[in-house]
Amino acid sequence: MRKIHAALIAGFGLLLAGSLAAGGLNLYGTQRTLPADTAISGWEVGGLDIAEVQAGLQARLQTLEATSLTLKAGEQSGLTLTLKEAGVTYEAEAARQALKSLTEGSLIERVQARWSWPRNLNAGIHLDPAPLQKKLSPAWEQAAFGAPVDAVRRITGDDRIVYTPGTSSFEVDWTGLELALQAVIPTRLDGTHALQTSRIQLEIPLAVKPPNITLQALKDQGVERKIVQFSTSLGASGPGRSFNVEAAAKAVDGTVLPPGAVFDYGKAIQKAQTETGFREAPVIVNGKLQPGTGGGICQVSSTLYNAALRSGLEIVERRNHSLPVSYLPKGLDATFAEGYINFRFRNNTGKYLIIKAGVSGRALTIKLFGTFPENVTYSVESRTVKVLPPTDKYVSDPSLPKGGSRVLQQGKTGYVVESYITRYVDGKAGERKLLSRDTYYAQKRVIAINRGGMSKSAPPESPRRQLVEDGVKSR
Repeated sequence: MRKIHAALIAGFGLLLAGSLAAGGLNLYGTQRTLPADTAISGWEVGGLDIAEVQAGLQARLQTLEATSLTLKAGEQSGLTLTLKEAGVTYEAEAARQALKSLTEGSLIERVQARWSWPRNLNAGIHLDPAPLQKKLSPAWEQAAFGAPVDAVRRITGDDRIVYTPGTSSFEVDWTGLELALQAVIPTRLDGTHALQTSRIQLEIPLAVKPPNITLQALKDQGVERKIVQFSTSLGASGPGRSFNVEAAAKAVDGTVLPPGAVFDYGKAIQKAQTETGFREAPVIVNGKLQPGTGGGICQVSSTLYNAALRSGLEIVERRNHSLPVSYLPKGLDATFAEGYINFRFRNNTGKYLIIKAGVSGRALTIKLFGTFPENVTYSVESRTVKVLPPTDKYVSDPSLPKGGSRVLQQGKTGYVVESYITRYVDGKAGERKLLSRDTYYAQKRVIAINRGGMSKSAPPESPRRQLVEDGVKSR
């Protein structure tokens, strides 16, 4: 009996202890206040009502985002906006989840959350530079500081090289601005009044924005002086031919050739056709002068050829005309036939080269500017090594008396010409070499004849490709 009584007492004791423990856990896990010594980003919230803290947390984050930020750049008037408008946002998702864990879930989960409660919680800060970059845009930078001005190189009328320095401007140093913002934006949630009255002033970090073309970059190109000048006369050229020479010269004028670059006369002619077009003037077709478009353009290529020779430039492509020209000795001309014959040379000076070309009075002048030893010069000469007499070509003309004849076209003498170039150093002749061996073919004398059946006429010549020199094809 005593044993039963003792068992009952023990059972009631255990039941009471269990009830007390359960009650204690319930009281512990259902508390509506935060554990003591709790702080969220410096805001002391220990012992405060959880719901009150949840509401206050959101309000304080919004207050932080509404903080006034004034950005200044030197003497420029300030730009005032809120931190949120500047791309600064706050979030406290981890703190919110921690607060929820004290009031949501099973009793055991809430007890565990409170038991392992972290005493210090922090709000997160995010900085998105896009909103500020939109406000402090390149347009704003230009309005605030102006645009950089490129350095300029100018060739004066008396052939001097004159440099005008460029000017720099400023642009926002975005890395520096982001670091500066991170250093001044508030991170603590304590002090409601201080948060509401907070004002931030920040000097915008600036970086120098140099011009695209600096004075040093221009000088490094090595355009030091006029290397050579060469002129040819327009003689009795008519208005159409004079216009074409000037149009081609304008297309060449101002060309800047980097080291190693190849000047292409065909591209200059394309430019002239686009910008000014060409007028009617005699052209050379299969060795004969006839009306056409662009007559005279080869005077520019030929004059440029002579300037290039006297500068020691590497001639990449050049061919003589089929007929001698009046403005240069035989062997020193450079023809052009669109799509077939071009004139090209390479800038082998090691520095930049500038071509100036223009017509003044009745003379076409080409000037080359760059770097070239002042003690080095070149001379060019040509000589006729063979004369090619014209041959006769007979065509039938039944209107003539039998056995009669008449000259329809006088023939022209042809030539084989050799050209040489000599290099001088300090006025002393050095290397002399053959530049070219050119042939100007003789033009046949055309004779009409009535053979009166005495013999057969000569077979007709095969038609030749219509090669237009010193002009362009009709469009």
